[in-house]
Amino acid sequence: MSVNAYAAYEPKGGLKPFKYDSGDIGPHDVEIKITHCGICHSDIHLIDNDWGISAYPLVPGHEIIGSIVAAGSEVQGMKIGQRVGVGWQSGSCMRCRWCQCGQENLCNDSKPTCVGRHGGFADFMRTDSAFAFPIPDKMNSETAAPLLCAGITVYSPMKHYALKPAQKVGIIGIGGLGHIALQFARAMGCEVTAFSSSRSKEEEAKAFGAHHFVSSQEKKAMRASAGSLDFILSTVTAPLDWISFINILNKNGRLCFVGGTVGNLEFPAGMLVMGQKSVCGSVIGGRATINEMLDFAARHDIRAKTEALPLEGVNKAIEKIRKNEARYRMVLKN
Repeated sequence: MSVNAYAAYEPKGGLKPFKYDSGDIGPHDVEIKITHCGICHSDIHLIDNDWGISAYPLVPGHEIIGSIVAAGSEVQGMKIGQRVGVGWQSGSCMRCRWCQCGQENLCNDSKPTCVGRHGGFADFMRTDSAFAFPIPDKMNSETAAPLLCAGITVYSPMKHYALKPAQKVGIIGIGGLGHIALQFARAMGCEVTAFSSSRSKEEEAKAFGAHHFVSSQEKKAMRASAGSLDFILSTVTAPLDWISFINILNKNGRLCFVGGTVGNLEFPAGMLVMGQKSVCGSVIGGRATINEMLDFAARHDIRAKTEALPLEGVNKAIEKIRKNEARYRMVLKN
């Protein structure tokens, strides 16, 4: 099949039209006609080769929703015309201990959707059918597309670390991930505090579900929050004063990172020891967790706040993200 796409041809360059042949479909694969694809900041990192893993021409895109138009001979439980979504991961070995226990996201043979293969800034894409997830009927494709990466990225640690309704939860960063995290934490029944360096986001943060708002730039407000939270999720990609946030944790509290470029962490080990506090990380989620996340989001009407542009407007959309002007997720629409 001939696929029309937009690709980066060099680091930090604008995307240009690109055409490729997807070849014969594999026995376990599905071909998806893409209707929507969100733009994640990870796509920008790939375009710029910030992680040193990009090969050009590179077609980014891993927050994909569309309809199945072809299926391999061994595909079961899916049908032509079914609406599905694809996130960061498009395959795993299905044999290792992590795959066997439902944590395919930790597989050493994980196959990213747009690393070593072409992603969703295109009219069609192909994936292992095991990583194509049915989208609940009541969900809107544009506002659901970012859930396939941003959504599972923030939902997975909340599930893995077993948040409970009685807990007090903080979300650092009210951006593409953070505004979705606020909605999930509120829907789980937690008391939610939003942390942002931008006071202008207070009203929106509370509309997304925050009970409280703290400016991370105001030292007095940060000190007043000491010992108040059971779980803090950091969605930012910039280094902050992490000692202040560890101070805000209650005893047995946990600071969890899903933003992977915050630099090295420096704090006295005694800050963790004396209060039995911990620092951890989380990366996307397994297949069962993704399906659960989509059902939970549909039930609680959790959606990304989006701005849609046509696929040919991809460079305009990327520029808005680079300038931090996206409120809160750009989505490409075919």
